[in-house]
Amino acid sequence: MSNSTIAAIATASGVGSIAIIRVSGANALKIASKLLQRKKPLNPREASLCSIYNKEQELIDRAIVIFFQAPNSFTGEDIVEFQCHGGLVIAQEILDTLLHYGANLAKPGEFSQRAFLNGKIDLSEAEAIAKMIETKSVDGAKVLARQLKGELREFIDKVREKLVLLLAHSEVMIDYAEEDIPSNLLETLSQHLEETQKELEKIVASSIKRKGIIEGFWLGIIGKPNVGKSSILNKMLNFDRAIVSDIAGTTRDTIEEQLTIGSHIVRIADTAGIRETQDVVESLGVERSLEWLKSSDIILAVFDASRELDREDEKILELLKEAPQEKIIVLNKIDKGIKIELESFREFDRVLQLSAKESVQELIDEIEQILNAISQTDELMLISSRQIESVQKALQAIETAKEPLELEELEFFSYHINSALEALNEITRPYKNEELLDKMFGEFCLGK
Repeated sequence: MSNSTIAAIATASGVGSIAIIRVSGANALKIASKLLQRKKPLNPREASLCSIYNKEQELIDRAIVIFFQAPNSFTGEDIVEFQCHGGLVIAQEILDTLLHYGANLAKPGEFSQRAFLNGKIDLSEAEAIAKMIETKSVDGAKVLARQLKGELREFIDKVREKLVLLLAHSEVMIDYAEEDIPSNLLETLSQHLEETQKELEKIVASSIKRKGIIEGFWLGIIGKPNVGKSSILNKMLNFDRAIVSDIAGTTRDTIEEQLTIGSHIVRIADTAGIRETQDVVESLGVERSLEWLKSSDIILAVFDASRELDREDEKILELLKEAPQEKIIVLNKIDKGIKIELESFREFDRVLQLSAKESVQELIDEIEQILNAISQTDELMLISSRQIESVQKALQAIETAKEPLELEELEFFSYHINSALEALNEITRPYKNEELLDKMFGEFCLGK
């Protein structure tokens, strides 16, 4: 990591009441002081109202300046923070002056990367910082605040301790290979390994199910053509987003929109009607519909209540029975009478009868109830695909370690446990090269 002093604007670009510029590094105080022209030095952690001057010694602004002395700062280095009047000009002029006096423009995520490398945060906390800025839901902010507090790090540390203990026992038994290994000791190791595996499997399953808390929940609307999928979408959005027609196959591609239901961000996909067709374009749309069936958090399956079930409806029902996601069945067009066989839906918990022409509020309430149930839990969760993949790698290593443990091939058992430990390290503090860290932190916004 370079020892250079870096600077950047930490607030979003545009007009606002306050803008913040940060400078971090060994020469942060020296460089910042050149803009202040004050004889009295800045006291650590004390807000001072100062006049700020550019390189031509012209007054830029009157601003609050705070000095955070290393190691008691976000990056672990000396940091000086300027809190000036917001706008398009003042913050940029302060930054330009800092760069003129020797600071380097910070790369995206470089402040957080320095905090990580200086031991102020781990990778799980760094990811929480990045996602905290982007989150659009209250539930998401709460989850991220817990990770920012270090709860995931504590969980990973506890799991690592259990695996290290297993590894220690294994290494001792390898050293005393000529001695008889007590059978109950191997059973104990196997039992502890199984318990650790279940702990990790639980957090992965919970995190995959609840990933929508951070990213927004995906709701896929499926059904055969002309059952009212687009009408339901339009009614939920309160505007005509999708074309509504009596001609089957009008929706030939996936239409995606976003709305807020309760405190949840919901991304809705109105898919092409599922049916057999010779039309090449429509066939591609049907294929995408089937993909949405797999990837949606909630599946909204729409049927025409005014008609009897046909072969296409039966095919959709079979697909729904195999899908593991939460499902809502909507029997639409009840204003035209009900001819559909209600008995065909007895296996499904949530079956609504409605007319999209009149109201879909009952449907919205049902969706909110499902999302509340998913979100309102104190269970810890992994907040990124990277974290989930790391735990899954650890689980794979643990599963692979079972056979050599059973066969008393402890060298191989130790090897796989070490692999599991390395995978878990990736979540908090991986032993990776700097290029990987540059790539990861490069996805952060400027000023972080």
